[in-house]
Amino acid sequence: MLDLHRLRILRELSARGTVHSAARSLGYSPSAISQQLAVLEREAGAKLLERTGRNVRLTDAGLALVRHAAALLDGMEAAEAEVAAIAAGRPSGVVRVSAFQSAFLRIVAPAVAALAQSHPDIRIEVTEAEVEASIPALRLRQLDAVVGDEYSDQPRPVHADLAREPLVREQVRLVLPETHPLARHRQVRMTQLADARWAACQPGTGHRDMQIRACRALGGFEPDLRYASDDFLILVEMVRAAGACALLPDLVLGYGVPGVAVRTLAEGTIDREVFLLTRAARTPAVEVVAAALHEAAP
Repeated sequence: MLDLHRLRILRELSARGTVHSAARSLGYSPSAISQQLAVLEREAGAKLLERTGRNVRLTDAGLALVRHAAALLDGMEAAEAEVAAIAAGRPSGVVRVSAFQSAFLRIVAPAVAALAQSHPDIRIEVTEAEVEASIPALRLRQLDAVVGDEYSDQPRPVHADLAREPLVREQVRLVLPETHPLARHRQVRMTQLADARWAACQPGTGHRDMQIRACRALGGFEPDLRYASDDFLILVEMVRAAGACALLPDLVLGYGVPGVAVRTLAEGTIDREVFLLTRAARTPAVEVVAAALHEAAP
């Protein structure tokens, strides 16, 4: 009979690519991972791995087993959650959530506060992370829900095994120092900002890609990106203190930002959708948390 724990190791190896990466992710030594996979091969009665130089790759039998492992692990998770809910008399268990900073502050934190009162048997563990890093962890069951974002004309990949629901749609605004000559206008043309210094998130993030695209498409220039941080409040401070410009969504600006001017773009609007991702098969506790996130979304 196949062991679910060893199936999870095989799935982790498939996702991570190497034995050492899978070992780091699971907190095991590489030798322990190799031993467990050898046992799994004996249980399956088929060769699951083959060596390619210093690494290994999955055989056709190994790939087939990984596909079935997802359904088996979903079933086990659902069974454990149902038993826990019956024992507690209501949804219970641990739900692990990740969110980027502004959604963490404006959506996730209020939802956690509400759930502490309405569903005290659900333990919510939240971490700040960008969606690019969170989706693999969600698919590997290291997370149960991800709050992510998607900017106009920058669609995220669609995953058949994940469920996506919109939480809020908001507008991206131009943020200038309040002393900037253009701050006196309600609308500002991007073409007037070709010589500006810009603050944006780190390379590889949706926000940075959005800002570069906006400068190129709307302003016809390559932005001078001098300041980089995934902390939007740091970006606001670089606008206020260092004279930078930035494109920031309403969720960030809802707190009020003294010392800066928030303006719309004359060339048109840029939107951002904040969304919730979960695995397609949800436990009762994840359903409760998802409902609370929807309720908390401004």
